[in-house]
Amino acid sequence: MTYTHLSTNELVMIEAYYQIGKKVIDIAKALNRSRQTIYRVIAMLKKGYSAYEYYEQYKKNKCYCGRGKTQLSKKERALIQAHLDKGWNFDVIKGVYHKKISCSMRTLYRLVERGVFKKEDLPWKGKRRANGRKETRGKQAFVRDIHERAKYYPAFKEEFGHLEGDTIVGKNHQSAVITLVERKSKAIITLQTDGRKAQDIQKAINRWMSSFSTLPHLFKSITFDRGKEFSDWKTIANAHDIDIFFADPGCPSQRGLNEHSNGLLRRHGLPKQTDFIGMTQSYLSSIAHKINMIPRKSLGYKTPYHVFLIYLKEALKKAMSKNV
Repeated sequence: MTYTHLSTNELVMIEAYYQIGKKVIDIAKALNRSRQTIYRVIAMLKKGYSAYEYYEQYKKNKCYCGRGKTQLSKKERALIQAHLDKGWNFDVIKGVYHKKISCSMRTLYRLVERGVFKKEDLPWKGKRRANGRKETRGKQAFVRDIHERAKYYPAFKEEFGHLEGDTIVGKNHQSAVITLVERKSKAIITLQTDGRKAQDIQKAINRWMSSFSTLPHLFKSITFDRGKEFSDWKTIANAHDIDIFFADPGCPSQRGLNEHSNGLLRRHGLPKQTDFIGMTQSYLSSIAHKINMIPRKSLGYKTPYHVFLIYLKEALKKAMSKNV
């Protein structure tokens, strides 16, 4: 049975019963309370305190009830802050260093509200579109719909080699960066391009995929949005024997991993209003590498880079065994 504290009415009744000389056992029965509770109040009354003074003392003592606020050591705070600066979130930090951090992940988020850590250091949150908003973009015709994908790849969610693709647009919509993410490993690829035209995008993707020419069919499919920059998709598909699908207009959640990856890239080196003209491939790759080296809970706290290499090595072994 849950214990409830004495109310002000009960305290007044105890004081009245005590003054008329009623026995403790009778007071306890009348209030349906334990005798120990009654004895505690009467002990204060015998010292000359009133029921009101007892209640004031009770309120003061109640401030010390319950669990105290969590206090992290300087070593713990330094460890957490160092990894927040690297782009890790609390979930990953707690999962990897569960023996070194004394509080739970939820408590870490409460510490943000207390000002121990800054909200600005936490991963970004997406924005909502207004209810009833109609999408007017992405009217490309003659594309392979995303709903055909399940027909050709029943094990789509379990197997390696399926990419999601998009572009990050630069300052004044004059430049762009191609972003690809492999679904199984969550590895991000950033590609430099000379412009935003479909021909520029097609050349950049062809150049990157040609680097895997010794591993045919390593990548099985790519899912793009319906932007005009991907209108040369047939050229890419024919050159590399890869299936290309397109998400429904105004449905970024169908390429949710890619959208999330773009947000990470924006946060860690490619913010909005960045001019990508003249930006080198090595610089773009270094930004992607930084994110790919952050462990993911969904990967068993392995990094996307590590998981990608595991699948790549398996593909190399299969290719070598076929050539023998």
